[in-house]
Amino acid sequence: MLTTDICVIGAGAGGLTVAAGAVQMGARVVLVEGGEMGGDCLNAGCVPSKALIAAARAAEAQRRGFPGIAAQEPRIDFAAVSDHVAAVVAGIAPMDSQARFEGLGCTVIRAMARFTSPREVEAGGQRIRARRFVLATGSRPMLPVIPGIEATPYLTSETIFALRDRPRHLVILGGGPVGVELAQAHRRLGSAVTVIEAATALGREDPEAAALVLDQLRAEGVRLVEGQAVVRLAGGAGGIIATLADGTEVGGSHLLLATGRRAALEGLGLEEAGIAHTAQGVTVTPGLRTTNRRVYAVGDVTGGPQFTHLAGWQAGIVIRQIVLGLPARADRRAIPRVTYTAPELAQAGLTEAEARARHGERLTVTRAALAHNDRARTEGLGTGFAKVMVVRGRPVGATIVGPQAGELISLWSLAIAARLKLSAVAGTVLPYPTLGEVSKRAAGAYFSPRLFGNPLLRRIVRLIQDRVP
Repeated sequence: MLTTDICVIGAGAGGLTVAAGAVQMGARVVLVEGGEMGGDCLNAGCVPSKALIAAARAAEAQRRGFPGIAAQEPRIDFAAVSDHVAAVVAGIAPMDSQARFEGLGCTVIRAMARFTSPREVEAGGQRIRARRFVLATGSRPMLPVIPGIEATPYLTSETIFALRDRPRHLVILGGGPVGVELAQAHRRLGSAVTVIEAATALGREDPEAAALVLDQLRAEGVRLVEGQAVVRLAGGAGGIIATLADGTEVGGSHLLLATGRRAALEGLGLEEAGIAHTAQGVTVTPGLRTTNRRVYAVGDVTGGPQFTHLAGWQAGIVIRQIVLGLPARADRRAIPRVTYTAPELAQAGLTEAEARARHGERLTVTRAALAHNDRARTEGLGTGFAKVMVVRGRPVGATIVGPQAGELISLWSLAIAARLKLSAVAGTVLPYPTLGEVSKRAAGAYFSPRLFGNPLLRRIVRLIQDRVP
């Protein structure tokens, strides 16, 4: 039997962060992983998708040209693009590798883990007894219940990046961030693309911001079918047919399921460990402790928002408790999210609709358009805006849609998390010309009517000008 301080189950973003932090601070750590080191983000999510998006952006840049630069149809070698995606993953993989974590001092077991009691697990024929466990098993693609799906070949985020031949016509079920990102990327790389969404594409996002993204996809030739569920699937390799609720048939060469993910709970023996859970994930306290006081959970397995950066942040919350013995709680109000389309769509804190529902008349919405940002104009990228939701002079949410929105949202995530006053952003000196000025302009717009439309202030200023020498 192995006896240790901490046993981490799952070597994705959250689990690796816990393991690396704990072992380097002196704790004994056993790390158990039954699949690939690095988890979904490295192998089948954030990294390969952004590498593919980068290649697609390069293709689109040639296709569009620039004033004085002739546009031309790009020559695309899809297999070489796939090689680029694989090379990016391979270049990052050593940071998440078994060798690196063993070098840090972890005991790494490459096998599936299962609880056999409230404080023991079995993995690879070994029993592991630990003072604390951390569940970080992530999530898996969720397959919709559609007649014919078992007999129809399909792709998921775990398999699409292995394609070396460009899909002739990619049909995507699901109009969330993953669906629209991969739709635009494949369209720019030369595939015909149809996205089918049973409800509203990007339905979780601010409607005004989402509309700019979806309009751009349509302008580039992506077909969007909204408000229609798929009731039947049929076909074989190279030719699939999706039948919609109204009887319309959508045919394509490849089918991608982007209909969400569910927590990976199978085979963990949660009942034997006394860990309560639902189909969405394990039940945790604000401190990320499960109903077994020895077991914590981070990342997708908790059933919350499925973001790599959230899992890494939660890992820090857990480390403070189980390694340093300090109290810590997870407060998700400022966690950002980004849809990496062109334009990008980024959100931190509450959307306008969420803020109105929570704060009512106390809410003020301030905004600035990228059309008035000098850097955006020089780049020919003036479509988009920043919108900030403000309550009592402090931001509670921010929406940015436009170029590099994922970079620009960081300021607002900080401001919301630190409960900064909007005046702190408005008073910050930013380099000119930068896209970041759109955030300062949005903050300044909150104060403009209070300064320039204030009759009392105008009388005071007039008095000062008349009386002060």
